[in-house]
Amino acid sequence: MFRTVQLLWLLIFCLLAACAQSQAFPAPDPDKDAAVVTFAVDFPGSQPEHYSIRVPSEGRSHYQSSGRLSADSDVTDSFDFDFDISAATRSKILALAQKAGYFQKDLDAHKKLAFTGKKTLSYKDARRTGESTYNFSSNPAAQELTALFQNLSATLEFGHRLAYDHRYQKLALDEELKGMERMESTHMLVEVSAIQPILEQIVADQSVVNVARARARRLLESAAGR
Repeated sequence: MFRTVQLLWLLIFCLLAACAQSQAFPAPDPDKDAAVVTFAVDFPGSQPEHYSIRVPSEGRSHYQSSGRLSADSDVTDSFDFDFDISAATRSKILALAQKAGYFQKDLDAHKKLAFTGKKTLSYKDARRTGESTYNFSSNPAAQELTALFQNLSATLEFGHRLAYDHRYQKLALDEELKGMERMESTHMLVEVSAIQPILEQIVADQSVVNVARARARRLLESAAGR
């Protein structure tokens, strides 16, 4: 009986010790040191009229846009897309955010320039937050981020339109792919791997005209060669 009581007290002691240790050394929080950079644009009358790109330091990125499907269309469309971004592009975005002071100061140049959309860069991690809205910024890091995000949006929108055309109007694919090739020739396509599945579907679809399939194949080969 006495030995049973001893064992019981020993068990209680071990449980209390384990509890105290877990409080002293809490389980690591995977989101504690996570950082998120977000870029958003509002530009009525453009295509799309609104979009935002959210890039976390870990995990998948998210793109959301809304606007007309094309310049001659009255149909509005909302596009939500989760995608994987390359480690190189993610690191570049985070490094540029640091160079831009994590957007904790006003980035707008406050010059009388043509309106090219209300742009907002924001940053958040466990230690700091920052956000700045601008039409044009003279900050070099903010300029580079703006161009990168705008090119990324253009690439993802190409993928969105290609998916629509592939399903509803295959004859329109060649013109879209031609536009992608023009962007590719100036090295403005970003993260083509994010839209790789739709390009592969076009290449494999024998009901698509050969010239369009060839363009899609060249874009895939070019992206793979980078």
